Amino acid sequence: MAERVLVTGAAGFIGSHLCRRLVADGYDVVALDDLSEGSLDKLSDVPEIRFEQVDIRDGDKVAKAASGCKAIYHEAAKRSVPRSMEQPVLTTAVNVDGTLNVLLAARDEGAIVVGSSSSSVYGDQETFPLHEDLELHPRSPYAVSKLTTEMYGAALHLAFGVPSVWLRYFNVYGPGQDPESEYAAVVPRFVVACMDGARPVVHGDGEQSRDFTYIDDVVEANLRAAHAPEEAFGRGLNIGGGERPTSVNRLLELIAGLCGVEPQPVFEEPRAGDVRMTEADVSLAKRLIGYDPIVGIEEGLRRTVESFKS
Repeated sequence: MAERVLVTGAAGFIGSHLCRRLVADGYDVVALDDLSEGSLDKLSDVPEIRFEQVDIRDGDKVAKAASGCKAIYHEAAKRSVPRSMEQPVLTTAVNVDGTLNVLLAARDEGAIVVGSSSSSVYGDQETFPLHEDLELHPRSPYAVSKLTTEMYGAALHLAFGVPSVWLRYFNVYGPGQDPESEYAAVVPRFVVACMDGARPVVHGDGEQSRDFTYIDDVVEANLRAAHAPEEAFGRGLNIGGGERPTSVNRLLELIAGLCGVEPQPVFEEPRAGDVRMTEADVSLAKRLIGYDPIVGIEEGLRRTVESFKS
């Protein structure tokens, strides 16, 4: 009998990619999403899953969905730093209360939780690349909510023996990412603007830089984390792209080149809560779960642009 696993936020960008990989690897997948932002269209090519429309804040329904599961891949969240500045209460309720429900369900099932955290927990730093021993300076309600989920994971491991690993994602991108949301990530927004002949919006001077991480590497990190050693339990691990950071201006230049256009960006005010630079030291994730990213920014953008064209 196939091992049963639960994916929360399954109809979102990362969650849907996870579902496809887990089904391909032979798992019995329960997919949970409230569809407030995700779309069932993202799961149309994996009819093998069992879909449950559930709000992560409903602890009883989360527990029911987790029945019989050996691992919970927890991707459900209210994402975006800018949205959290506008909606801090909603961000906290979904990200923190929802995660506590997942951890309690895992306790009852004896399951491991692979949780999604964020590079935003670091805030502004002076030491790069960012490593897990740095003092954290979260700058937004979103960042605080993600750090709180990590702390809950660590506490419930000590209190109840719940195994969990927290993946600090650094700017995940790839095929299937939604460009339509008001809070859409920069890569799909730039791709669509270049393809449509529109003027891409750059916040700030465009020299802020990010460690961009391709979706396939993130999915691989999740699967590896589900088999992590006890040393990793309750800890946050950096999941980055493995290269030097890319500035927003350089990102636009690469995407425009792949689209065969010369963009005329519109520069607007910097966004509140944003940091100047991210760069991940992934050595701890490599040691503990064997994480080794293989898709560089140029190849990842090529695949992404091709997917949007098709």
